[in-house]
Order: sequence, then structure tokens, then C-alpha cells
Amino acid sequence: MMNDMLIPVVGVVTDIRRDTPDVKTFRVVGLDGKKCFEHMPGQCAMLSIPGVSEAMFSITSSPTNTEYMEFSIKKCGCLTDWLHSIDVGQQVTVRGPYGNGFPVEEDLKGKNLIFIAGGIGLAPLRSVINYVRANRSNYGKVTIVYGSRSMDDLVDFEEIKNEWANEKDFNVHLTIDRPQEGWDGHVGFVPAYVKELNLNAADTVLLCGPPIMIKFTLAALIELGFNKTQVFTTMELRMKCGIGKCGRCNIGDKYVCKDGPVFRCDQLDEMPAEY
Repeated sequence: MMNDMLIPVVGVVTDIRRDTPDVKTFRVVGLDGKKCFEHMPGQCAMLSIPGVSEAMFSITSSPTNTEYMEFSIKKCGCLTDWLHSIDVGQQVTVRGPYGNGFPVEEDLKGKNLIFIAGGIGLAPLRSVINYVRANRSNYGKVTIVYGSRSMDDLVDFEEIKNEWANEKDFNVHLTIDRPQEGWDGHVGFVPAYVKELNLNAADTVLLCGPPIMIKFTLAALIELGFNKTQVFTTMELRMKCGIGKCGRCNIGDKYVCKDGPVFRCDQLDEMPAEY
């Protein structure tokens, strides 16, 4: 398994979708036209442009999609700038999958689920949401709370509006930070919106976004009566090599790439306050 994870697969970008001014979603298949490898929701892959750079990204497509993999990537550095400049047909290398995923077949099965995301934090959760949609009878009601800086920064907005919002027993709540012309939805930050919605403290939460958003959203959930054992989050931003060798993701006695990137929030309390 480890040997396979270290061997890059040559892939081809077959579709590029602009989600926001600085986020694009890249669809990738192998040279044989098939999916590069199997994964579970929440796992990551190393995406590389030989001679440019490589980096770890969440796989944003669901494992139930058997035809291709997708990566939603924010333009924020050397590799991402380069990726945002390529066209369909570009070859890349992909290796993985790395880390553990969200426990969709263990802790989440049979539960009512709440997905809370901020900005590009929706990308890792999209894989889980679509996995739940594809296995609908295994899960209860789904609530999605998603916020961004503006209407234009809502990732996967068309999929949210046209598919998720129309799914049976799905409740979607969107918010943006400040009022904007053309937006008639909720305005305000995610942590405050979570308290305003008065979410059911018996449900299980999957949370992802900027660290400061996670911090205040977790505090809001605790105020509503949630326990940290009910809340899962992902820390893939700390991952570098993916196999516990470089030490970049080391926190106390944990390596995010080997012990995570998905953690229950009570597990984070056992680590030093470094993130």
C-alpha cells in the first residue's frame, strides 16, 4: 500500500470549472481514461507538475464517482497559480490516497448530519456530502451551513442550489459576511449563524474552514449543548509529505498525515495548542 502511494500516476485534466474568482475545480483521469485510484471521503492526494512544484489537496469528488477525481483549488501560491493557468489536456501527476477519511461507514452511519463550512472549507466536505447522497438510506437528515465572504465566493454554488437544496431531507443554509447587491439570503458570520439556527445538539457535525472560523464555530456548538465527541474536522492544510517523514505536520505525538487529517474535536484537546 505504501509503495503504491509513493508512485505517481500520470493523469490528464479533462475539465476545468471556475467556481469563484480564485477557486477552480479540476477533473482528472489516468492516461487510460479511468479514475487514478480509489479513496474515501476526506482523504487527500499529492498533485504535482514536474519541474514546478507539488502539494497536498483534498479529493473533493465522492468515492462513489467511479469515472474521475476532482480537486477544488484556491489560487494562493506557485503551484496553484500555475494550475490556474493551464488548459484542459494538461498532464499532471497524482499520488495517494493519504491520511484517514471521515468515518462514513463507522461513526456517521445512521446519524443525522450537520455540515458546517467556511470558504474553501466546503471542498473537503463536498466529498462526504455526495457520498451521503449516493448512499441516502444509510444516513438521516442532513443540514448544511455554509458561508463565505461574498456571494461570488460560494464554492460549488450551482451544485448547492440545483442539487443539494433539492435533495430529500436536506436543509441548506447559506450566508455571506456582508450585504451585497443581488443577495437576498442571510448575512453574517458562520459561528453566529450556527447559534441563530439553534441546531439540534443530538446530531453529528462535520466542520471545516479557516482555523479562526473553526475555533468560534466549535465554541458556538458547545454553547448549544454539543459535545466535542460529536464534532469532526480536518487539518489537511498541515500535511506535506503525507507519510510521516518530513515532520511538518507533527503536533505533539501526532502526525496529521498518518493520524489524520480527520480528527474528532476532543482528540485535538490532547495535542499542544499549535494550530
